[in-house]
Amino acid sequence: MRDDPREGSRDPRLPSSPGFWRSPLRGPRFTSVLGLVLLVGIPVLFVTGLLSYAAYNPGLSPVNDKTPDKGILGLYLFAWPTHPRWLYRLNQGVHVTLGVTLIPVLLAKLWSVIPRLFAMPPVRSLAHALERLSLLLLVGSGLFEFVTGVLNVQLDYVFPGSFYPLHFYGAWVFLAAFVAHALLKTPVALRNLRRLREEGSDLVPTRPAEPTVSRRGALWFVGSGSLLLFATTAGQSFDGLPRRTALLAPHGGADPGSGPNGFQINKTAAYAGIDAARTSEEAWRLVVTGRTGTVRLSRAQLSALPLHSAALPIACVEGWSTSDQRWRGVRLRDLAALVGYEDDPPDVLVESLQQHGAFRRAALRANQVADPRSLLALQVNGEALSPDHGYPARVIVPAAPGVLNTKWVARMTFGAL
Repeated sequence: MRDDPREGSRDPRLPSSPGFWRSPLRGPRFTSVLGLVLLVGIPVLFVTGLLSYAAYNPGLSPVNDKTPDKGILGLYLFAWPTHPRWLYRLNQGVHVTLGVTLIPVLLAKLWSVIPRLFAMPPVRSLAHALERLSLLLLVGSGLFEFVTGVLNVQLDYVFPGSFYPLHFYGAWVFLAAFVAHALLKTPVALRNLRRLREEGSDLVPTRPAEPTVSRRGALWFVGSGSLLLFATTAGQSFDGLPRRTALLAPHGGADPGSGPNGFQINKTAAYAGIDAARTSEEAWRLVVTGRTGTVRLSRAQLSALPLHSAALPIACVEGWSTSDQRWRGVRLRDLAALVGYEDDPPDVLVESLQQHGAFRRAALRANQVADPRSLLALQVNGEALSPDHGYPARVIVPAAPGVLNTKWVARMTFGAL
């Protein structure tokens, strides 16, 4: 057997030598199958991620805008709708579950092409330099997006700076590199899938080791890993799947407590520093400000106003969500009417008793205030709110991210923000 001309005089002990990479699994068809799966899945991740960002209505008020320098990248933003009520739940469930499910595919794809990262010379032409640059940005931003996303889902975000701008900007860098790479490589991937022979590819090892599994077996292994991650994540987001199977989700175990308030929460009253003395019937008052002035309402006075019910879920950016809970309270548009907005409820700034942390203040758009299902809830499932669910009062809005459904509400300011 003649030596492969790709070997040249390079030391086979160095990663830059083709002889260093000996796995017989590597090859263009194996890589192409993984690449085509990502070609379908990653655009869905990108679109659902942008929609998740739009759901915060970041153009409404500085309190909602976690990326103030987004510039032209915010061109697609729009007033987030309140119909259907499960819109954000579906969007974020797909985004998080699909992202976790694709992790084995992404890692296998990177493993399959790792010899190219050490190819020599590093740059052979201007076109090759551009391809290498797009690959560097693709790998770097892809790993960054998946790692930061998983850490955020696990409530263990350790990167400096806010998750929102870093993940948002990283997504655009990743998209640009992904589009450039896809334009260059999709025709090649399709040709490789149609071919039966793989000779001549730089991914085929020059001195293959003895195979321990077939390429088909390796693809089944990757697919099984994705299926396992799906099965241990999806239960946190979708009805019909046992929540106890969501082992990888921090909210995926048994529902907290029991009874009418026995469903998922993001932060407890103790974590938020809510003092029971400030939420007592005697101490707590809701301050509502608007066009005609300010009114202060006790919980008893709120309960004496016309009360309405709405069946709505709670869905969080981390991907977990509840099924519909039966909320009862005062419509937000009725509170707006108390301060001079009888026919045209405007935007509202909602402030919590929580003193520190993100989204202790949140803004809602006029269309969210006007929706008859948007409530300042006093009860859930026929019982008063528990402290962890926002007693004495909390906001609940259809299709809104959970962090905009402010708990422990202290003040509501209606008007242009």
